[in-house]
Amino acid sequence: MSEVKYIAIEGVIGAGKTSLAKKLAAKLGANLILEEYEKNPFLEKFYDNRKRYAFQTQMFFLFNRYKQQQLLDQEDLFSSYVVADYFFEKDKIFAYLNLDGEELRLYENIFPLLQKNLRKIDLVVYLQSSVDRLMYNIKKRSRKIERNITRKYISELSKAYNDYFFKYNQTPLLIVNTTDIDFVNKESDFEELYKQIFREDRGFIEYFNPVIKIEAEQSK
Repeated sequence: MSEVKYIAIEGVIGAGKTSLAKKLAAKLGANLILEEYEKNPFLEKFYDNRKRYAFQTQMFFLFNRYKQQQLLDQEDLFSSYVVADYFFEKDKIFAYLNLDGEELRLYENIFPLLQKNLRKIDLVVYLQSSVDRLMYNIKKRSRKIERNITRKYISELSKAYNDYFFKYNQTPLLIVNTTDIDFVNKESDFEELYKQIFREDRGFIEYFNPVIKIEAEQSK
C-alpha cells in the first residue's frame, strides 16, 4: 500500500463522519476539511420537500465542494496530512437519488468537468451503520436543519451508499461497521479504528467489523 496522506471519511447522515475527521486530524496534526452544510440555504427546505428543492440543494453542494477541493492545491505544502469529512465523488450518490430528467442530465454534464483536476485521495473510510443507529445519532445531536429528515430518506440513502461502495474501486477503501462502536466517546474504539486505517498490510479494499467487547464486570 502507498503512504496514506489524504484521508476522506464517508457515510450516511449521522454516521459520525465529522466527529471521526476531527479526531483523526487532531491526532495527526492534519489539515482538516469539513463539509459546509450549514451554508447551504436550501438544505432545510430540501428535507421538508425533496422534489422541489433537490436541484438547488445539489448544485450548491457541488460547487461549494469544488471550491473547497480547489483550495487544497493552495494550502501549506508542509502539512503532512489532509483529513476531510467527505469526498467529492459522494456528490453523485445524492444526485442519482434525488435528481431526474433534465436536471440529472445537466448535472451529468457538469460533474466530470469539475472532477477531473482535483487532488486524488489516498484512502476513503466508509462508516457503515444500521438505519436505527443513524436515526438515533441524528436525533441525539438535534440539529435544527435536520429536524425534518425521515427514516424513509435515511433508508434510501443508506441503500444508495451501500450500492455505490459495493462497486467502488477508484481508491483504497476501508469499510467500517460502526453500528455497535463509539469512536467518539470510547478512546479504545477510536484507537482500534486508527490502527486499521494505518495498518501496513491493509488491502486495497477491506471490511473492518470490530469485535464488541463484553464489559469486564459481566465476567465476575
